[in-house]
Amino acid sequence: MAKTNFDYLKNIDKNLFEIVLEAERLYRGEFFEQCMGQTRRFGEHLCRNVLGSKRTNEVTFDEMLSTLKDKPNPNELEKEFIDDLYFLKKQGNISVHSGEVQKDATTALECLQRAFEAGLNYSVFHQKANTDILKLRYDTELLITGSSSKKSLSDKYLEAKEQAQKKPKEKTAKKSQDPKSQVTSMNSVPRRTGIPPFWIVVGVFFVIALITLIYVLV
Repeated sequence: MAKTNFDYLKNIDKNLFEIVLEAERLYRGEFFEQCMGQTRRFGEHLCRNVLGSKRTNEVTFDEMLSTLKDKPNPNELEKEFIDDLYFLKKQGNISVHSGEVQKDATTALECLQRAFEAGLNYSVFHQKANTDILKLRYDTELLITGSSSKKSLSDKYLEAKEQAQKKPKEKTAKKSQDPKSQVTSMNSVPRRTGIPPFWIVVGVFFVIALITLIYVLV
């Protein structure tokens, strides 16, 4: 079996482990609404287990949550646990009763993350598991690939920041160019002197023609 984010539950509560394992399978298959419905089921079973023998007439998830919420002087972790369960109930109800299918991957992922946190609190404070598991963080890479990420969240952040700094900055300001002054040079053309060659040639031919005419007449 591939490694999952909820492996810590495997030896604590096998039934809860199987329920939430199915929620992760549904998410990987892109059945996001069904995933949210399954995490709601997980939350309801968590709530029932925590109430245990203290449960009286509570039947619905909402009734059981109200009983948990009425506990006097809850600590911060208990408040966080109840808040996570309310979130799972609300989103699960929306997904089940919605008239339209909505591919809400973001909310489904948050449901899995909330289920993860609620499961940790349940394991430590109800089942007396080792408190070291509270250091666990939900790994989205493990959810998708079945392999845990070797890099921490801070490592990924620093790596992304470094990559962003390496990218060349786009040049938004254009270099201003000084308009070049237009240079015009006007060279004066020297005035021609004397008779142009064309007219000399014309004159020669005119004289020859005139002499020829006189000779013919004589």
